Amino acid sequence: MRVATLFGITLSLAISIGGVAMTETQAVQLRDGTVYFVEPPKLVKATTTYKDVNILGGTYYFTINLPENAGESLQKVTIAQKEGVENIDYNLNDTRAFVGTSDRKETRLKLGAVTNERKTRTVSVNFDPPVTPGQTITIALRPVSNPSFSGVYLLGVTAFPVGEKSHGQFLGFGRFQFSSNRGSWFP
Repeated sequence: MRVATLFGITLSLAISIGGVAMTETQAVQLRDGTVYFVEPPKLVKATTTYKDVNILGGTYYFTINLPENAGESLQKVTIAQKEGVENIDYNLNDTRAFVGTSDRKETRLKLGAVTNERKTRTVSVNFDPPVTPGQTITIALRPVSNPSFSGVYLLGVTAFPVGEKSHGQFLGFGRFQFSSNRGSWFP
């Protein structure tokens, strides 16, 4: 709450001294051209189809709500692994996105480039065309397999508005806890 209040005060001060201009879509754009959401999207939930280690064929779902008064369309979402013993590898060509939630899929969204930066453990999902405000969407990211090591894996989700110079808004962490099913192997 403090960050949102500080951001609001900063924007109010910048507006009062002429450092911010509102575009036709009501997005916040700084003098240097940086575009911000008026009201940022929210990470609604992050789920996985399987919670056991070494499972093939799983899907990680990230559901995001882009509010009606976001002020700008959603261009890109990044998902960065911040915690976890093992780097998760993905089948990027199997990445999907749709309007709705993991259990209530509606219209499929067209994706642009889906890339993986191994050094930062970050997957970038671009929308083509961008997602318009007032929608709840879900990104379905397919790992090659769940990690081999049990534990908590934190995946940070950041949303970027349309713009040549857009400011990413951190939405929160998807928290996946993978466990070993060794109990069935040993008495």
